[in-house]
Amino acid sequence: MSIFRSCIISFICGILFPTFSWAQYPPPAGQPGTTAMDKDSSAFVGWATSCTIERGFINISDTTILYFGSNKTTYGSYLYATGPADDLVVSLGDHGSALLGFDIPIINRTGPDFAVFENSFNDSFLELAFVEVSSDGEHFVRFPAVSLTPENRQVNTFDTIDATKIHNFAGKYRHSYGTPFDLDDIKDSLGIDLNNIIRIRIVDVIGCIQSPFETHDSQGHIVNDPWPTPFDTGGFDLDAVGVIHNKIAGLGDEQNLSSILIYPNPVSDKVTFRSNVLTECKIKISDIAGKVLFESDFSKKAIFNLSDFSPGIYFAIISFNDGTSITKKIIKN
Repeated sequence: MSIFRSCIISFICGILFPTFSWAQYPPPAGQPGTTAMDKDSSAFVGWATSCTIERGFINISDTTILYFGSNKTTYGSYLYATGPADDLVVSLGDHGSALLGFDIPIINRTGPDFAVFENSFNDSFLELAFVEVSSDGEHFVRFPAVSLTPENRQVNTFDTIDATKIHNFAGKYRHSYGTPFDLDDIKDSLGIDLNNIIRIRIVDVIGCIQSPFETHDSQGHIVNDPWPTPFDTGGFDLDAVGVIHNKIAGLGDEQNLSSILIYPNPVSDKVTFRSNVLTECKIKISDIAGKVLFESDFSKKAIFNLSDFSPGIYFAIISFNDGTSITKKIIKN
């Protein structure tokens, strides 16, 4: 083939297929080069312990559309977003959001620092969300996300997208596999302490390419994902946020490099205690006056019913075999 002909073909391809369409990010779970994290990975040292939800519309372009009598999503409880990934989800709807809290602040270390889980049933029906973090609960920094899905045709309700064209969006991977996030990606941001992340916010991208409802990624591309989703389960479906690096609670012993997780917190009835300490722990729950109301032994994981407790603040004192202990606050609704 002549040099002239090669140049002509390259020129035509450049017009018909924009450069960004060839970019490739890590592939779906199970494929070589993927960054997907299994929910049972030993890398996780904690999970979100609180969550509040701002529901979005089931169709932001026509808010008169109802599903089961509501124009906003209704599926799932905010409690489903706390604790380990388990395929129980809360649906956010168009531009809905979830604000998650953690007993122990997340910190920036080598590699990913946390991962977000969605519930896609396969590797290509992907509903996406922006991820933002805060060290004071007020100022949030968004991860620089990239969507290279073509913008010329709307990805319809049950259409699919290519995970290799998605970067730094929650929802990149199917259920049971978390999308990892590295705080190093926002190390140059102002107004945030990367070694004291106390809140993570997940914001549905909408996915519509129609003005004025479109959203843009960090490079100015319109984010195109399945839309509309006019159901009670519309938008991003949040399962969990798993912590990889956090500040270690004061256990007093280097052998106890782990944390005690309590979720959900606030709690209405049943509360789960989860420990990464290998030995058995002893727990006492006291009221604000110091009166012990409950005590028990547990190892790894235990579920206690607090439905008979009056609303208020309680304290869980967890003691370890080496003589050390920690105290955590529980809020009873």
